[in-house]
Amino acid sequence: MRLALMLGYSGSHYKMPLDLVREAESLGYDSLWTAEAYGSDAVTPAAWALAHTTKLKVGTAIMQLAARTPACAAMTAMTMDQLSGGRFLMGLGPSGPQVVEGWHGERYGKPITRLKEYVSIVRQILAREGPVTHDGEHYQIPYQGPGSTGLGKPLKSILHGNPKLPIYTAAISPNGLTAAGEIADGVFPVWMDPSRFDLLSEPLAAGFAKAGGGKNFSHFDIAPFVRVALGDDLEACRRHIKEFLALYIGGMGARGKNFYNDYACRLGYEAAAAQIQDLYLAGRKEEAAMAVPDQLVDGCSLVGPADRIRERLAPWRAASARGEIGTMVLSVNSPQALRLLAEELL
Repeated sequence: MRLALMLGYSGSHYKMPLDLVREAESLGYDSLWTAEAYGSDAVTPAAWALAHTTKLKVGTAIMQLAARTPACAAMTAMTMDQLSGGRFLMGLGPSGPQVVEGWHGERYGKPITRLKEYVSIVRQILAREGPVTHDGEHYQIPYQGPGSTGLGKPLKSILHGNPKLPIYTAAISPNGLTAAGEIADGVFPVWMDPSRFDLLSEPLAAGFAKAGGGKNFSHFDIAPFVRVALGDDLEACRRHIKEFLALYIGGMGARGKNFYNDYACRLGYEAAAAQIQDLYLAGRKEEAAMAVPDQLVDGCSLVGPADRIRERLAPWRAASARGEIGTMVLSVNSPQALRLLAEELL
């Protein structure tokens, strides 16, 4: 199993924990991942991390589609890949309607269609087999619609890209997972219960079948985000995770349009998901956090004293042995947690 460190996106200020990054590299972690919401971007910290490391791969989990044209994302990926000596990993995702329309000012439209078109254009640019053309629902290259000058012509990248550059997508919905299986090299489930691989396996397998060419789980990296809270006070550690889960299940999307709430329901927590969302949207965030079941926290995260975390690694090891997890992308609360997982899994 590979281990990765998740840095996430900023709060009101951003400062990269370079000591933690360097320790992850020295411990043998495979990769580091950055993120973006509507504050810090994912690319600048990734470049910063690559400049301060020599072996660690660094990726974006995720670059929002609405934030960049496909060509801009491809240019960024090619540049980062070459400057880092091939250590860049590209993670893409549509984000949600509140961010796409409320922050980027773009229509949300059909996110899966957009994702497929986006990745297709990026791969075409990386392959550099000819000038880029695309005639889709979301993207038209060269552009010939309203306001066009008619002067656009298909272009081929000056920079030679790496056609084998890994592309990951973020997905938890069945349609999103199927798309990931079809077009990507790996997928990030925002959280995962290793005993419920069935929620991922069926839609991913459907995507592999669409891709053809013998694509299967052995050629695909399932890289769940796993939050780790190491500490002697189990309830305090759980509380840290509950606040995160309440934010996503309750507040990351409108009622009836929250992918994380839907995912919690599919995991078997339908009643709790409804209660969490009701409380969160009513502004009762502390109560929403308290409504997150302990079982959900324990199933998807690693919390508590070191010995407890060691014991609860068993299902993750078993899932890895079955080929159901390739990389654990860890969010840790201390260097000690970083070292504990390295000692146990590397």
